[in-house]
Amino acid sequence: MSNAGQAAAADPLDAAQERRVRAVLALGGVPQADLPDGVQQVRLRLLERAASGREAPRDVSAWAAVVASNLAMDWHRAKRRQERLGERLAALRQPAEHPSGEDSSVLSVAVAQGLDELPDAQRQVVVLRFYADLPVRSIADQLGVPEGTVKSRLHTAVRALRARLHEDEVV
Repeated sequence: MSNAGQAAAADPLDAAQERRVRAVLALGGVPQADLPDGVQQVRLRLLERAASGREAPRDVSAWAAVVASNLAMDWHRAKRRQERLGERLAALRQPAEHPSGEDSSVLSVAVAQGLDELPDAQRQVVVLRFYADLPVRSIADQLGVPEGTVKSRLHTAVRALRARLHEDEVV
């Protein structure tokens, strides 16, 4: 086997899993510049798990998404967001002009602001369910909470996001 082949075989995350980890980190509020470090942290935790003799997770992709979500929560707590995600996104668009087709951009900004305002536990389940596309059972297993808790957090978070979008007259 070539060195490149050995390196690829040693990587605990495949390309699809890495994309999912990046998305979960980004949606959890980790800045673009810190995403590579976050992906490396997930890899390291998977390698440490294997090195400690524990068996590999049944679903590496789900496990990696949850670890990424936890890393994002840690980052979020540590920084307490000097700048809110929504404010940064809103500053990127020109507020005076609304060219046609910007409705989806406005919706994206509003959803990002709404996510940013959710409590950590609610944001985590929303990101894992709707952006990482994990089923409720998998989220509950990975977080170590009952399925009812995940469903309750999702319900409360979605209701809050919906209210926020109506409040901002986005929908």
